Amino acid sequence: MQQSRRQLDQAARQPAERGGLRQRGLPLLSALCLVTGLGSAASAAEGQLPGELVDRSHLRVCSDPNNLPYSNEAGEGFENKIAELLAAKLGVELTYTWYPASMGFVRNTLAARMCDLIIGVPSTSELTQNTNPYYRSGYVLLQRADAKTKIASLHDQALQQMKIGAVARTPPVTLLAEQGLVGRITPYQLVVDTRFDHPAQQMVEDVAAGSIDVAVVWGPIGGYFAKQAEQALTVTPLIEPGRRDLDFRIAMGLRRGEPEWKSTLNKLLRENRDELEAILQDYGVPLLDNQGKPILPAAAPAEPATREGSLVPEPDGYRMAEYRAPVPATLTGARTVATTELQQLIAAERPLLIDVLPQARKPEGTALWLPPKRADLPGSVWLPNTGHGELTPEFQRYFEDHLKRLTAGDPDRPMVFYCLAECWMSWNAAKRAIALGYRQVIWYPEGTDGWAAAGLPLTVTEPEPMPDFAPAAKPVETAKEPARANG
Repeated sequence: MQQSRRQLDQAARQPAERGGLRQRGLPLLSALCLVTGLGSAASAAEGQLPGELVDRSHLRVCSDPNNLPYSNEAGEGFENKIAELLAAKLGVELTYTWYPASMGFVRNTLAARMCDLIIGVPSTSELTQNTNPYYRSGYVLLQRADAKTKIASLHDQALQQMKIGAVARTPPVTLLAEQGLVGRITPYQLVVDTRFDHPAQQMVEDVAAGSIDVAVVWGPIGGYFAKQAEQALTVTPLIEPGRRDLDFRIAMGLRRGEPEWKSTLNKLLRENRDELEAILQDYGVPLLDNQGKPILPAAAPAEPATREGSLVPEPDGYRMAEYRAPVPATLTGARTVATTELQQLIAAERPLLIDVLPQARKPEGTALWLPPKRADLPGSVWLPNTGHGELTPEFQRYFEDHLKRLTAGDPDRPMVFYCLAECWMSWNAAKRAIALGYRQVIWYPEGTDGWAAAGLPLTVTEPEPMPDFAPAAKPVETAKEPARANG
């Protein structure tokens, strides 16, 4: 039978009256580690009785009753769904011991043997014995999808003119301070009582409302509430080279002295990895792989091709004008992929991603001018103006030299060419690479438009340094910036 909240009311009231603590950023025990010593809590978690103390007839979970996206009493959080999955796999009933994620949580739940498992703890936490980590996530940047300037790094100079939301005393604030941006920060509380306050959720809502320009927030919270927002928001993983304090591996917490229970849990996590990942991605949790790179969610199956382009024949040569028009369904000598296939290809083969969208030219007579930002598939290289039907000698060498450098001279290195949807320039560039002798050429005709439409992340990319602009050999249509991704 589920543990009644009345049985724990007296124990829960004491930390609440002291100002119960919960970091709206990292998971439960990270906040406690920040504001308490580890020794006494760790000792309490170890307990005084020897042997396995797990109730094998039920899966007894210690959880917060009001802490979305993690958990609530209605079972609406992703930790609730994970607990349901584990209970089903064990073939037992799921019960909860509810207690606010505050001071004394471990002492009054897990260590008191009221329950046997905490679904989410940092894998390095000393407050509990921990399973193997089952996901890795990090901080993200949130902006409105219609923001004119997209931010992908806390080193971006555009932040000097923006209002930045951040949870006080979290790692990104240290990085913001190093960039001299303390004066631009709108602070939100580090630890709160989850029965009354939700500052990180409020931060996401403030971005949607336009009260702040960009938010730096723990990914599972940012990703979840961005999906709930009426205003479309972009979610960009915060990846700063050389920084190891911006992402964390998350495990499950149990009492020490229970090796069989730990072994059982590790086996469940290993055997149900795909189901766990699907739950997390369904809640918008931005996942990272072991190298700290984003794991892209699986896209929905592609619809049957109905666009006009499926009937467009391949020309014998290159497309010379009207580049924004229906394109063929194939490119002889290349592999053509849709969004779902490209996601699988990226995960399996890590191909080179090459954007060939032209860079806008500086208007004549303009003294001060900043070219528009370009948002690309994460990890892309931008080689502008290499998809025209005819290249100047300078741009032909530019294209050839960069492909040789990027592939390290390997003609079998997989390369994906793209720009926008129905953009002949990516078709031309891929065809040009085939002519140069490259044997693993891949064409992605949906481009950044298709990637964004699938809700996948885009990141701001700078073009590779180019030769001086020269007049195009043929009149070209200026390509427009694609729609931004929501997530």
